[in-house]
Amino acid sequence: MPQELTFETTSRTVQTNDWKIHFNEAGEGHPLLMLHGSGPGATGWSNFGPNLKALSTRYRVIAADMPGWGESAAVTYDERDHVEATLQLLDALEIEKAAFVGNSMGGMTALRFATEHPERMSHLITMGSGSPGPLLFGAGDGPTEGLKILRKGYQDPSPETMRQLVDVMTFDSRSASEELIRQRSDAARARPDHLANFIAGMDRGLPFMDLAKIARIQLPTLLFHGRDDRVVHYEHSLKLVSLIPHSRLVLMNRCGHWLQLEHAEEFNRLVDDFVSAR
Repeated sequence: MPQELTFETTSRTVQTNDWKIHFNEAGEGHPLLMLHGSGPGATGWSNFGPNLKALSTRYRVIAADMPGWGESAAVTYDERDHVEATLQLLDALEIEKAAFVGNSMGGMTALRFATEHPERMSHLITMGSGSPGPLLFGAGDGPTEGLKILRKGYQDPSPETMRQLVDVMTFDSRSASEELIRQRSDAARARPDHLANFIAGMDRGLPFMDLAKIARIQLPTLLFHGRDDRVVHYEHSLKLVSLIPHSRLVLMNRCGHWLQLEHAEEFNRLVDDFVSAR
């Protein structure tokens, strides 16, 4: 009888050259590396648990906690380098090439990785990722409604605030369970060092991405975005699909920032179809 896929049965830790990195892993086949977003209590498991369970029937799925999140090493803003951490994780796991699936901040990491180490990536998949440069129709200066709640969650990671976070991250909050709310609150409060480090660098933003470099990405690319995303406006993915030559965009109505949870079955099917066909 196959082992049940839970956080405990899939939990792994590896020491790379610079960081201790925790990840959840299941399945065999072509590696599928999943990179979470920047919210308080975010982990590979909380962002991708249902997707890992479904996709691991055909792929070796690795849902990593980036340094500064989950059970991975604590880092200050200046020490944070998710592209290098991802490269070191692939090396430590002896993975030559993987399909990348990145949500929000993880999508931005995947985009940067594609410009710096394309030879280590077979497919580029993002959900709700940001892009460099101004927006014409999306939110203007300052944080969006969702980013304001995200910041609040780092200062007050209580279940009450996490419930607000889940509400703003989804079109229909019923798609996210009370278990997920408790899970994220517990994960955030378990690591006050992560909270303090994020707060200290909160106003410095994510690393800059170069539009010209993004336009030179030649990897097969699949972009997902929720039409009702209140965290990262879907115009970001419209910009990305216009820049990346071999890209296509799935824009889902009645869907927020957590597309992979709100529309998990369709997301899993489309990812499988995309990776298996190329």
